[in-house]
Amino acid sequence: MSTVQILEPGSRHDLRVGISPDAPDESQIKDEEGAFGYCHSYETSSRYDGPGLRLVLFVSGCLLRCTYCHNPDTWHLKDGTYVSADHVLRRVNDFVPALLPLGGGLTISGGEPMVQLAFTRRIFAGAKALGLHTAIQTSGFLGDRADESYLSNIDLVLLDIKSSNPDTYRRVTGRDLAPTLRFAERLASLSKPVWVRFTLVPGETDDPTNVDGIARFVAPMKNVEWVEVQPFHQMGSFKWKAMGLDYKLLDTPPASKDLVNRVISQFRAAGCQVR
Repeated sequence: MSTVQILEPGSRHDLRVGISPDAPDESQIKDEEGAFGYCHSYETSSRYDGPGLRLVLFVSGCLLRCTYCHNPDTWHLKDGTYVSADHVLRRVNDFVPALLPLGGGLTISGGEPMVQLAFTRRIFAGAKALGLHTAIQTSGFLGDRADESYLSNIDLVLLDIKSSNPDTYRRVTGRDLAPTLRFAERLASLSKPVWVRFTLVPGETDDPTNVDGIARFVAPMKNVEWVEVQPFHQMGSFKWKAMGLDYKLLDTPPASKDLVNRVISQFRAAGCQVR
């Protein structure tokens, strides 16, 4: 049984491993109440993970194994800090006076927030009760788990669409593409605001037909406010080394300015708002 601890402020770039060695496997978590969960860290003052000034909570657990992941220490619950949802919400409440005047709110990222569905459901509901704007960053792979009550407490979905080609998607994530596309279509049917995020990795996701496929899929969706092109970086490579993981992209360069501009132009040509 994991020991309940205090969640300290930190950064998505902090390496955190082995904090809760008795945690269940992330694919087998069973918690209907969500009173406790596993978190990596939280950051304050983000202006990147949603509108306004954001408090960003990084929860543990993910079923994808992206080859370019910059936070592999969020894959497993055992590497997270075991905390109560009430404790997290008390921390969130401390920042409400700063977040509200600046049009901000709470973003839950990961890992994958839907691995710990009951836990993140409780936190989203508590944040809404505090009057905060809420956002989730998700791959959408577990979107079928999110019922209407879960989504009702989320104002914005930051949806990672990593590829339009099923073979490419499986190669870079280890999982199937279809659940993500199904979740995106469901969000469109609900008119739920979405920012689509696409990680541009040279030699992995940059094929023009792959980009065009995402652009054509997203462009007709009136609920998609932005497409964000995120150039690949090496900031998380030290974590792979420290954790003894085989990092196959060590020699992959950052996306060049010309490549980024080409991809942005492809999204714009399809009718997407892009940045």
